[in-house]
Amino acid sequence: MSTGLRITVTLSLHESDLPDGAKVVGDIYPADGTGSAHRGVLFPCGTSAPAARYEVDPGRYLVSATLPSGVVLSKDAEASEGRDTHVTLCTARSPYESHSWQYLMGNIEPYGAYHDDETIPVPRSRGSRSGVWTTGGVVPPGNAVWVGDPKPESWHFAPLLALTEGPSPEPIALDLARSAPHTVPSLDLGDATARLYRFGPHGPLDEQGTSTLQGPTGRRQFLVVSLTGAEYVVTLPAPWGNAQIEVLVNERQSPTGSTVSVAVRDSRVGPALGYMARGAFDTAAALVKDAEELLYAKMENPLAAVAGAYVLVGSELTERRHRWDAWLDHLRREFDWLSDGSLLWGMRHLRRAHTETELRAARDALVEAFDRGVPVFTLGLSRLIHGLSEFPDDPECVTRLDQARLLSYRVDMREPFVIVGLRGVPQ
Repeated sequence: MSTGLRITVTLSLHESDLPDGAKVVGDIYPADGTGSAHRGVLFPCGTSAPAARYEVDPGRYLVSATLPSGVVLSKDAEASEGRDTHVTLCTARSPYESHSWQYLMGNIEPYGAYHDDETIPVPRSRGSRSGVWTTGGVVPPGNAVWVGDPKPESWHFAPLLALTEGPSPEPIALDLARSAPHTVPSLDLGDATARLYRFGPHGPLDEQGTSTLQGPTGRRQFLVVSLTGAEYVVTLPAPWGNAQIEVLVNERQSPTGSTVSVAVRDSRVGPALGYMARGAFDTAAALVKDAEELLYAKMENPLAAVAGAYVLVGSELTERRHRWDAWLDHLRREFDWLSDGSLLWGMRHLRRAHTETELRAARDALVEAFDRGVPVFTLGLSRLIHGLSEFPDDPECVTRLDQARLLSYRVDMREPFVIVGLRGVPQ
């Protein structure tokens, strides 16, 4: 019989929509340096997720997992000849079970810090001081408006920049919307200090994951979050297949410093986005490369494909052509409402350009990306700024670069998806 380690990471993910939990990245190292090592492998995270089995030689091992939040879990294990040894890596508790996905992503504190009044940090940002803090929470709670069918021009740079210039004579949601926007109550989960909203392919969901509104949806969707003295235009990466989109409005100082956080409840790509947002591209690549066929076999979920492409392009340091390069062509050609496709193509070819013709092609793709609108992914905005800055003598690039930089001052660059702060200090 073979010898193996069966590994799980325990964290209840409020997971009726995630029967297999989430995937996180870990390592298995022999304690004496002579046994079987497994680096950058996937461990299941969740209470109902089946354990992952890795065959090893008999001996002592150190098993570790890095969560998207940056927390590292580790445990010693003894692998006995001819049998499987179960290894359970335990996380700290989430402040509420309903908020476990946000905790996994690092957007909210663990149970002990969250519920201990003595450990409540003084918010440093005006966005986090948007309510009146008391021991019992924040008064009054904010509200959110779902813009499921925005005007096509609403996600372009000039209109969004205009919204940042000062108070609007009418509600921000009406400036953005083509069809009527809808007020969305937060879910009756947790407390008013850390409010959750969830969205499916067709709009807002209730606590059981059932749609609460039916209305027209456009190519892009937004959530407008209103807090005292500030508003946020939140990009919703929807639809994301059948996965739920989760928005956390955190009225106290979050671990990342962000007032609003967006996460995708996707077992593989969701954690990869968390790693990517913290710059851990190699770790994210372990998830995306493992799911490459899922991402690119069919373009049924272009947003997931773009997320995977950001990770693959960001973790690739050579110029050699890969199979997924052809899919960058496809993303650019087939999804003209998604500027990230043109941007990824342009950045990839800018890195590989050796002739004036190749350089011009990369430049044209970057200009095209800007003209198609603000990227869905925050990383795309920073990459667009980087790419356009490579052409300082090109007036068309310089004009677009100035606008992209101005908007970036209002975008929370710590978040995976573009969130624009209005009527407050720059992010």
